[in-house]
Amino acid sequence: MIKLSSSEVQISSIGLGCMSLPEDDGLSQKIIDAAISGGINLLDTADLYQKGLNEEMVGKAMKGKRNQVVLATKVGNQLRPDGNGWDWNPRKSYILEAVERSLKRLQTDFIDLYQLHGGTIDDPWEETLEAFELLKEQGKIREFGISSIRPNVIRKVLSDATPATIMMQYSPLDRRPEEAAFSLISTTETKVLVRGSFAKGILISKPAGEYLDRSAEEVEEMKEFIHDSGFSPEAFLIRFGLMPAAVGSLIIGASSVEQVQKMLKGYEESLSIPERIISDFKENFSPNYYQQHR
Repeated sequence: MIKLSSSEVQISSIGLGCMSLPEDDGLSQKIIDAAISGGINLLDTADLYQKGLNEEMVGKAMKGKRNQVVLATKVGNQLRPDGNGWDWNPRKSYILEAVERSLKRLQTDFIDLYQLHGGTIDDPWEETLEAFELLKEQGKIREFGISSIRPNVIRKVLSDATPATIMMQYSPLDRRPEEAAFSLISTTETKVLVRGSFAKGILISKPAGEYLDRSAEEVEEMKEFIHDSGFSPEAFLIRFGLMPAAVGSLIIGASSVEQVQKMLKGYEESLSIPERIISDFKENFSPNYYQQHR
């Protein structure tokens, strides 16, 4: 378990990304139950997922288990009245309204980790951060975080506040956080929540193809290295994602109980992977770099 900031909130090394949950209460219940019984306590959802239905499903599935769960959700994407898309809204007034709707859908009195679902350097950060601090004072949230891969945004937020977490994409195919984000965050109490650690399954079983600035040939070479490592690709990717000191947990989606079981098995196996295998991979393949938002 990893302790978040100076609070008593502790999260498991693997979190369940709830965006992939099927729109079936019974199946979602089984997936969440399998995750909790396997030692996963972090459930990550967002008000945007399935236009609020995802939060409702998570709320139902948590009944009787609230004290076993660290509940994380997100805010900032405001659905349009006609339901046709959404607009970015990081304003204080909107966050204070949106949290009430999330609390109702989740059937809980408080959210353990409330995250801003994106952000740019031009956002009104002073009022956004004020909103989160006010919600903490009111007891409606325990900690707050942001979701961003942009070094300029991360630098700005860390200069003004101490978010408990920063969520960002990171995998062998996307090593951009190694350039600046990890080093910035590792000097603080903030922890990284990694999303995309399985890279959409491309390095596990899906056909190799172009990914960001990587050619299909390079992706195939990476895949071969991972599959020849002597460990399952799931275990390799979990070990890779958790190795940076700044990382607190990997958020991995699952749409079936079988996927949860593979995730848990991969985590257990990852504990026996020597650091040198990951280091060898990094020496064989170059990292990518940010082209914008530096």
